[in-house]
Amino acid sequence: MKEFNASKEDWTNWVKTIKTYSKPNAAKSWWQIINSFVPYFGLWVAMVYSLQISYWLTLALSILAAGFLVRIFIIFHDCGHGSYFKSAKLKRVVGIIAGMLSFTPYHKWHFMHKTHHKTVGNLDKRGMGDVMTMTVEEYKNASDSKKRFYRLYRNPIILFFIAPFFLFSLINRFTSKDFPKKVNTYTHLTTLAILVVITAVSFWIGFKTFVLIQVPVLYFASSFGVWLFYIQHQFKDVVWERGDKWDYKTVAMTGSSYAKFPRIIQWFSGNIGFHHIHHLGPKIPNYNLEKCLKENPLFQKEALTFLDSLKSMRYRLWDEKQHKLVSFREAMLSE
Repeated sequence: MKEFNASKEDWTNWVKTIKTYSKPNAAKSWWQIINSFVPYFGLWVAMVYSLQISYWLTLALSILAAGFLVRIFIIFHDCGHGSYFKSAKLKRVVGIIAGMLSFTPYHKWHFMHKTHHKTVGNLDKRGMGDVMTMTVEEYKNASDSKKRFYRLYRNPIILFFIAPFFLFSLINRFTSKDFPKKVNTYTHLTTLAILVVITAVSFWIGFKTFVLIQVPVLYFASSFGVWLFYIQHQFKDVVWERGDKWDYKTVAMTGSSYAKFPRIIQWFSGNIGFHHIHHLGPKIPNYNLEKCLKENPLFQKEALTFLDSLKSMRYRLWDEKQHKLVSFREAMLSE
């Protein structure tokens, strides 16, 4: 495991420190809902009228609307962590509504996401809520068909520009025997509710109009969202471990990135770039993440730049011998 510059004594009260930032502020939460939901719905209406002018204008507006949809997804994300309101019922209601707008079933996604938090960076517990990553040895020992599938899955064009839309529009509709019955039931209910909303909106503006607007919005938002998730755990100096060496605090710091975005991207992404802070304290509302980082040198580390995030797209496999992510080419050269 990677050692930090801070001493063990400095880390003694880290949980207590995190808790001081984990109290939701109702005013901030409601203001964030207002400045996210209202512009999103406003842009949706504007796109309906823009179709009478030019579809290029509609597409331009859809990119902006996608930014607000990503922000709405962060609210959905925070509600599931119990970090947005004190009321459990209010968190659930707001989370379900935000999830429907982003075509994401609240109970299913958070069941998987909480598993992700408990197992992130653990090489012995990969598979739920993660970007599929094989080790070099696993890839070398895989069948030809599995290698072809994995290469296709990890292709940046597939991973960032094709798969995300189908993940949110289609795959999110599926259930699993590995999920609790309640999760599967609510997944079906969410799909039913989304279909009801689509039908109602289509009666108002027409199904073709709905598709011309919603598809590009969801496409841009899902691609951006998957890219955000990818760089949070797939970057140059990431540290992953086998179960016997895995430690929650250390992997939160070294297995999750701190991505330093331009202010506008940070705003639309709901401060999710402070991802190591989020993994240290999942109950910290997104509007407190930056404050937590700035006020505690203990949690500060080197930031991942936009250029670094682009370079990370070449990574495909985890090399256990070198203890780092490598490209297919690097893996073959290491033989």
